[in-house]
Amino acid sequence: MQTVLRILERAGGYRPTLYLKIENPSYMALVIEAVPEPGPLALPAISVTHYGEQNGDLMRDPEMCFELSERGGNLALDSYYFRNDYMGSEQWSRNLVNGQYVVLPDLHKLHELFAEVWDGNLRSHGFAEAFTDKSIRG
Repeated sequence: MQTVLRILERAGGYRPTLYLKIENPSYMALVIEAVPEPGPLALPAISVTHYGEQNGDLMRDPEMCFELSERGGNLALDSYYFRNDYMGSEQWSRNLVNGQYVVLPDLHKLHELFAEVWDGNLRSHGFAEAFTDKSIRG
């Protein structure tokens, strides 16, 4: 999710009050926000979501949650959650269950592959370029 990392950098980095809404006409808005509770490895986490609307309800299409970590001096995102309300799908590929860290490696790999494809779409649709100071809401 290099596009999201680029946007985070331009927004001044991660902070617990982070809330970005990037309007990019002809595409659903992209919302990047801090998750109040840490991820499964107790690292700061963010949610990345496209929101649609159905019958007056906001629908995630999709939402993914990532932990922020540092790898080789660079910020990295590691997925742990996927949701798509239109498909009725909610999946945890990494989580804490009864105090134990649980990883579903095959599902985690699918989440990481999806994130790569989504990142390419965000990049080709110009979301990094659509980001402005007005996108910062929190």
